[in-house]
Amino acid sequence: MVSFDAALEAYQKFPATLQSAMLSTVNAEGMPNASYAPFVRDEQYNFYLYVSGLSSHTQNLETTGKVSLLLIEDETQVKQIFARQRLTYDCNATLLPRESEAWNAIADRFEAQFGNIIQMLRGLGDFRIFKLKPHGGRFVMGFGAAYEIDPTDFSRLVPLQQ
Repeated sequence: MVSFDAALEAYQKFPATLQSAMLSTVNAEGMPNASYAPFVRDEQYNFYLYVSGLSSHTQNLETTGKVSLLLIEDETQVKQIFARQRLTYDCNATLLPRESEAWNAIADRFEAQFGNIIQMLRGLGDFRIFKLKPHGGRFVMGFGAAYEIDPTDFSRLVPLQQ
């Protein structure tokens, strides 16, 4: 069994080990869509996506403002496929106004993390930046090691009540 302190440390470090997240969105009719997108994250546990307006998930984010974000351990790196480390956040999505101070600051963070491709994307008018603000979540380290994320302080975990 993993100690609570070890789980908390793993949770706090896990997002920095990944560059993209799986997205679950729905359209206005409730039809689900699974996809992925690269992300950057700020110190308040907000995630940012830089996505094309041509993609289904972007249209869904604009329509509903809701997304479930999944960060999951690479299956080629795990000993047990049924027990992959994973982190899920339920989020509200808001579009950052293009060329605003916030938009430029996040675009700069994308460029620092992902390189020159962002310079090209900045010139494409259909690319948008969404801020994903979590309102709940769960961190699973493996069998019998699941934790809720404290919705009042996203740096903390709460043991899952069985």
